[in-house]
Amino acid sequence: MSGKSHPLLPFAAALAGVGFLSLMDAFMKEAALMIGAYTATVLRAGIGAALIAPVWLSRGPAWPSGAVLKLHLTRGVVSAFMALTFFFALTRLPLAEAIALSFIAPLIALYLASVLLGEVISRAAILASLLGFAGTLVIVGGRIGQGEFDEGAALGVASLFVSALLYAYNFIVIRRQAQVAGPIEITTFHSGIGGLVLLTLAPFLWETPNSDALPALLAAGALTVAGSLSIAWAYARAEAQALVPTEYSGFIWASVFGWLFFREGVTLPTLAGTALIVAGCWLATRPQREPATAAT
Repeated sequence: MSGKSHPLLPFAAALAGVGFLSLMDAFMKEAALMIGAYTATVLRAGIGAALIAPVWLSRGPAWPSGAVLKLHLTRGVVSAFMALTFFFALTRLPLAEAIALSFIAPLIALYLASVLLGEVISRAAILASLLGFAGTLVIVGGRIGQGEFDEGAALGVASLFVSALLYAYNFIVIRRQAQVAGPIEITTFHSGIGGLVLLTLAPFLWETPNSDALPALLAAGALTVAGSLSIAWAYARAEAQALVPTEYSGFIWASVFGWLFFREGVTLPTLAGTALIVAGCWLATRPQREPATAAT
C-alpha cells in the first residue's frame, strides 16, 4: 500500500513515531538520572545501532553514495549533540515542560531556512516567532514566579534552547535525507554515527553505568528505532509542513508519561505557554495563499 493511495498513513506513522519517542524520553530521563545524561545518551545510541544495523546489513545494501553519506554524517553529528543537550535538560526540568519548550524548534527553523536556503521570512512567520517567544517567556516566568528557577533549572532551559537550535537544523536535513535513503538505512546511520561522535567525549564525561539502568536503556534503544523508522517512513511520503503538527502531540504524551514515571504535574503557565508556542508553529507552517493574478 502506498502513501499516495492512503494519505492518512504517513500522518498516522508520524503520530506513532512521536508517541514512541515521547515514551523513549521518559525512559531516558529515568536512565539519565541514574547514570548521567552523557553515558545514557551514548548507550542508547549503541543499543539502537545494534538493533537496526543487522537488519540493514541483511538486506545486502549498497554503500551510500558520497552525497547521501554526507547527509547521514551531517544528521548524525547534529543529532548526537541535539540528543545530549536534550537529555541533560530532562534531568533538570519536568518532562512536559521540556517538550513544550522544544516546540520552538520549528520557529527557529524558519530563520535557519532564511539564512541557509535564502527563503523569505513572511509576516506570518514573524508573528509566529513572537507568539513562540511569548510562550517561552510565560513558561519560564511561571517557574520564576513559583520560586523554582534555580541554577539547575536555568542550565536545563539553556541546554534545551541549544537542543532546539540543533533540532531546527535537523528539520532542514531530514526531508532531503528521507528522499534519497530508506528508513532502515537512515535509522542505522543515525544511531551509529551519533554514538561514534559522542564516544569522542568519553575520556571526559563517561560514568560507569550500573545494571539498574539497563532495562530503561534497552527500552529507550528499541523505542528510538521504532520512532525513527516511523518518522523516516512518514517524511518520505508526505510534505514536512503536513507532518509538523504531529509533533505537538508529544506534549500530551509527555504530560502522561511525566506523571506516570515521575509524578510530575503540569502547571497553568506551562499549559498557557505551550498554547502560544503551538499557535505560533501552526501559523508558521500552514499553507500560504497564493496572490491572485489577473487573467490574460
